[in-house]
Amino acid sequence: MTQQIIESKDCATPSEVASALAKKIMPQKAHYGLLKMFLLAIAAGAFVAFGAHSCLSVMTGTIGLSWGIAKLIGGIVFSTGLMMVVLTGAELFTGNVLMTFSLFEKKISFLELIKSWSVVYFGNFIGAIVIATLVFLTGASHNCHNELGILTLSTATSKVNLTFFQAFTSGILCNWLVCLAVWMAACSERIIGKIFAIFFPIMIFVASGYEHCVANMFFVPEGIMTKSLPEVVSISNIAPDALANLTWGGFVVKNLIPATLGNIVGAVLFVVLLFWMAYLKDEK
Repeated sequence: MTQQIIESKDCATPSEVASALAKKIMPQKAHYGLLKMFLLAIAAGAFVAFGAHSCLSVMTGTIGLSWGIAKLIGGIVFSTGLMMVVLTGAELFTGNVLMTFSLFEKKISFLELIKSWSVVYFGNFIGAIVIATLVFLTGASHNCHNELGILTLSTATSKVNLTFFQAFTSGILCNWLVCLAVWMAACSERIIGKIFAIFFPIMIFVASGYEHCVANMFFVPEGIMTKSLPEVVSISNIAPDALANLTWGGFVVKNLIPATLGNIVGAVLFVVLLFWMAYLKDEK
């Protein structure tokens, strides 16, 4: 019997990944039809929201554990959200900041970049809000004798009480790691390789408490909805002046805008520009 040997290269080199992202993967995403792009963006927003809600759920009732261990557990679960995004081909704004690779390589125009970012950002918001609303309506946002509700409320309140600079710099650190996870996942042809590549950077960003604009599209609206429950607010021990910032306006101005800007800067400066100069610029 003839023995057939099939060689498979599982891990691409960094220069191969940079070239693939710049010349193939990201241009293809930029040229999606608007409907396809929007639907895949809704899916990605929902997947991240699932990860965010499960993160809060597993951190609930961890009083006996240290703060760091509780955050670690949340990070482990949250990483599933990006796994679902990558493995289904959904469109996530923070990952699509890597599209600037293609802009530097002149494979897409600036107008195509802005179009893609705008459609995906809005779609992500819709997907996250849908999950937040459904979770709230089921009561799953404040179960465990309202302990989950307290955590949901305190998490959202802390996010809208950051200074602009805190949210911005935290966003830089967050998307540096998220885009590294996407980069590393692109290295592998195997599902298990992609899963492990995503798992560790995402676990780090969540455990560290950095600001991810799409995740916050779930965390803060869920907190705003939970704020409407007097039984949760009364036992939350959150200062009234801090809780006063937990509004839609407070969310957009105090968290979403600076976190989004930080996410863009973190990816462009520390992933795209860094690796473009290292692996692609010399090709020219």
